[in-house]
Order: sequence, then C-alpha cells, then structure tokens
Amino acid sequence: MSATIRIINPATGEQTATYEGWDAGRIEAAVARAHAASRAWALVPVTERAARAARLARTLREHQDHLASLAVTEMGKPVAEAEGEVEKSAVTAEYYALQGPGILADEQVEVDGARAWVAYEPAGLVLAVMPWNFPVWQVMRFAVPSLVAGNGVLLKHASNVTGSALALQDLFVEAGFPEHLVTTLVIADTDVPEVTARLIEDDRVAAVTLTGSNRAGAAVGSAAGRAAKKSVLELGGSDAFVVLDDADIDAAAAAAVRARFTNSGQSCVCAKRFIVSATVADAFTTAFVAGVEALRVGDPRDRRTQIGPLARDDLRAAIQRQVEDSVAAGARLLTGGEPLPGDGYFYRPTVLADTGPGMPAFDEETFGPLAALTVARDDEDAVRLANATAFGLGVSVWTADPGRGVALARRVTSGAAFVNAIVASDPRLPFGGTKRSGHGRELAAAGIREFTNTRTYWVTD
Repeated sequence: MSATIRIINPATGEQTATYEGWDAGRIEAAVARAHAASRAWALVPVTERAARAARLARTLREHQDHLASLAVTEMGKPVAEAEGEVEKSAVTAEYYALQGPGILADEQVEVDGARAWVAYEPAGLVLAVMPWNFPVWQVMRFAVPSLVAGNGVLLKHASNVTGSALALQDLFVEAGFPEHLVTTLVIADTDVPEVTARLIEDDRVAAVTLTGSNRAGAAVGSAAGRAAKKSVLELGGSDAFVVLDDADIDAAAAAAVRARFTNSGQSCVCAKRFIVSATVADAFTTAFVAGVEALRVGDPRDRRTQIGPLARDDLRAAIQRQVEDSVAAGARLLTGGEPLPGDGYFYRPTVLADTGPGMPAFDEETFGPLAALTVARDDEDAVRLANATAFGLGVSVWTADPGRGVALARRVTSGAAFVNAIVASDPRLPFGGTKRSGHGRELAAAGIREFTNTRTYWVTD
C-alpha cells in the first residue's frame, strides 16, 4: 500500500499534484473516528441535522470558485459547467434542509387495539465509492440526504479527483458538521479492490453506495451481498433519445446536442443513441451535425469552451476504438472521429450514422463526445431499438403529442422517462436505473430513505 497518486491535468498532460495513498493503519484510524462520529450524529435531532444542510448550501456557494477550479484542473470540466455543478449541489442541500424532516417523520398507521407507526432511523456509517466525472455533485447527491438522515459517510472518491475529495471533507466541517462525520479515504488505485472489499465486510460499515462502471458495481454489489448489506448502485447508461415523426426538429436537434455533449459526453445520463423516425431522419441529422460542428472545443478554463478534454488518455483511446470498430461494422462517420493534435486528451466531437445493434457505438456505453444515429421505421421499431440495450437509465422522447410520447416511453425499460426534455437529475425526483444501469434510488424521498432502517413500531397501551 501507500502508492503515490499523481494528478494529471487532462488539458495539458502535466502533473499538478501528488498524494500518498494511505496504509492500513491510517485507514483503520479514520474508520474508527468516522464510526464514533456517526453514532453520535444519529442522536442529533433531525431538525438540527437539516439546519446544517442549509449552512452547507451557503458554504458551497462561498467556495464555488475553488471547487470549480479543482474540477477544471483535475478532470477537465469546462469552468461554467463546474460552477453549475456546485450550484446544483447547493440547491440540493437547500431541498433537504427544507424537506428532510418531513420526509423522515414518523408515519402513523391505523390498527385495531394499538398504536402503530413507521419510523425512518439512521442506518449508520455508509461507504460511498464515487466517480470523477462530477466530483462535487456525485458526492453531494448521496451525502446530503444521507447526513440529514443521521448517517456518517466514508468517501472513497476517484483517485484523479483527490484534491476535490479532500476539499469537500473540509467543506462539511466548515458548514458545521462534526469533524470526521464525512471522512475522505485516500486510497491508491492498486489498493482499491482489496480495501473496498475489507471495508464492506467491516461491521462498522452499515451499507455501501457506488456510482461508476459496471465492473466496479459488480465487485461492490457482490461484496455487499456476501456481507448481507444494503447497496445502491448507479452504473452505466446508454440512453435513447427518440425523435418521432411529428417532433419539432430544430428544437429536438438543439436539445440533442446538449443532451449528448454535456460534460464533454462523460456522463452516465447523457443521451448516447439517437433513434430518429425515417421521415425526419435527414432533417434531424443535418441540424444535429451542424450543432455538433459548432461546439467550441478548447481550454476548460475559458468560459467560451463547451467541450473540454477527456479526463484520461485511456478514455480517449476507448472512444477511438469504439469509433473505428463501429465504422468497420458499417457505421458512417459524419463528423469528427479523431483525437485533436497537441497537448491534453482532446477528442473531436463525433457523430456516427447508420448505427445499430452489434456495433460498439450502439451496444456499449460511450463515455465521451460520440453520438450514434439510428433510423427507426415507425414507433414500434423505435421502441425495439430503444430497448435493444443492456442498460436502462433514462429515455427522452420528442413529439408534438405528449400523450403519444408518454405512451411510447412506457414501453421502454428505464429508470426515468422525459418527454420533450433532456434526461437530468433533480433533487425533487428519484434518480436511478434498471437492468445494468444499477438498482436503488438517489434524491427525493426515496433517496433519503435508502439508507435508513425502515422500522415498525407497535404499542399496546
């Protein structure tokens, strides 16, 4: 253990920081402190816990510039998007500050001859294995409701955003949460599988949540199963963006560009497969490609930049493989399809046409600026193509008839369905997937209750 973590700026390829991974002794000491803090926090009234969330919202906004700068440097997020990520986290903290106590209140149940109610009580210390693509939001999306519910947090963040992880730990303390209640574990990549498995087995850890790849989710989910512990898994996605023959093509195409290329295409919930009715396919393709080619690629520190670098060079290589293999299988390259010259891990925004099942761009999760276009004969064919995936995170349907859109969406298996809107998370609504996109829910009432003990009380007077 104790391998060195090196932070590489993906826009330049230069090393910007190093951290020493913790050894077993340091991890054990951190877990012991976090467990003690968690037990004490569970006894704090929910109204006080919620009040800390309100302070957290203010603290997030006060440190927006610093947190955004870390995201830009560590994973290449365009600065305007990085600032938006911090603001969304603050809004979520405000939501739970206001709504958390009511959601967690005891629910009275009418029974004969007794008093009965359902209580939502803290689960304990929760291990959170978080990804790099939204270094602030992914953590806050889980941590805020979990803390308001009375739990403690062990954060194992992605190693390439270690600076962000440590900054968030300090942020919680500044916002008034007890020291050690949110504990960042600094673990080198080579040690992650063994350390994570050991932590899940630890009796002091009550549950685990992971946002990440299917490979990581399978490892964490199986470890949680062996330990008979609750897990929430938010995994990959290959969302369908379905354009029906009566859709407003200009509006749909403009939305499609945003839906695919947010965060430089590095999001599980980005639309990735664009399934377009044959009668409007040419018009949509023309408008969509024009929108993609107009995207500004460049320095993520520049506010005019819309597409930054990929977070790592191996991710760029993966996109290139998916493009080349899909073209070899019959897809047509309409624009892009190559790394950009110079420093950093930039890739030209890419659109492939004539894609379908059997091609990597259609079958696999594409985590970068690559869009796959597919033509559907009719609504029935659109449903078939939308369901032709191992994933099930979200679906977006575009049509002049919202009722038609809802009817089609009901036939597509996913955790969320949006009609004439881009799939996105919102603190007021549950977020999560089906099939290989995972299980469990974050956000809203479902999210705050995921890591509680739903306890039945029956009292005979």
